[in-house]
Amino acid sequence: MEGKGNVRPDGQGRRNRANNRNKRLVGNRYERLAADYLEKQGMRILESNYRNQNGEIDIIGMDGGYLVFVEVKYRKDQKKGDPAEAVTVYKQRRIRRVAEHYLYSRPYGGDVPCRFDVVSVLGAEVSWIKDAF
Repeated sequence: MEGKGNVRPDGQGRRNRANNRNKRLVGNRYERLAADYLEKQGMRILESNYRNQNGEIDIIGMDGGYLVFVEVKYRKDQKKGDPAEAVTVYKQRRIRRVAEHYLYSRPYGGDVPCRFDVVSVLGAEVSWIKDAF
């Protein structure tokens, strides 16, 4: 195609970008809900939406003596399964790589105990799975 890069003549590119923006807004809303829930449970939130070249971690916090990396998953209903089931082995590996980068870019090094949790939001129900992977 010539002219405007990857703009498709059928307008599909614009629809995909709008859909991605909407998904990001929905994701932000439920990540904030999850962070509020975790704070009420005693976790101290350190960062939200931490990104590096390997990917993103939704929430990073301290819970007791643990540095916790949290993945948040939302579903409005169970038609597509439980939200926690969407944290695949591939996604777990990616989160671990991002967490490793985070650890070594901060004063923690390898000396702090870490945990990987999942917050599952199904409709209005919030579930916290500690040490999920």
